[in-house]
Amino acid sequence: MLVIIDYGVGNVRSVTNAFRYIGSDITVSCDPEIIQKAHGLILPGVGASGYAMEKVAPIAEVIKQETLSGKPLLGICVGYQLLFDESHEMGTHQCLGLIGGKVVPIPTDMDLTIPHMGWNYVKFADSMSLFDTLGDGKHFAFANSYYAQVNDPDAKVATTEYGITLTGAVEKGNIYGTQFHPEKSSNDGLQVLKNFVSICREELTC
Repeated sequence: MLVIIDYGVGNVRSVTNAFRYIGSDITVSCDPEIIQKAHGLILPGVGASGYAMEKVAPIAEVIKQETLSGKPLLGICVGYQLLFDESHEMGTHQCLGLIGGKVVPIPTDMDLTIPHMGWNYVKFADSMSLFDTLGDGKHFAFANSYYAQVNDPDAKVATTEYGITLTGAVEKGNIYGTQFHPEKSSNDGLQVLKNFVSICREELTC
């Protein structure tokens, strides 16, 4: 059983529909007992990361404990941004601190369209399990005004170019995150979700 953590922020329905479309056993919940029983966790989200962190705060510790115990966790969009140490969206907010780094605004002084919307090519780092079978890179759907500056030496980073180099995805041990929306990224996005399901199955059989 995989659990999509529904903490009141964002794109739960579209993420749930995508996982069910690929045949995954999905439960939607924010109950700590159900989170503890899950074989893998998905943390979605849209909107401002500071507000999202405020909403997730009551279950933040159980998410951290389960993830640090080795349970696979996939953060999507704002859920991905919550994986880092802090966010600088509308003030400075402490996040989950599972990956070293901070979330900062895409620069507004470079004649870039903000928010960053639409399909961009994401170049994968070597041996990223989340992108298994997808080659060196693919196009995915983005919708973001902030991005993560990753400073964790144990993290693998996938990048996308948007006037500057932005982090498109990250992977650190059993922790995975995508700034883009795999659930809105056609077949390649669905393959990312299938890969996460496979990662969870492998962890279960270890």
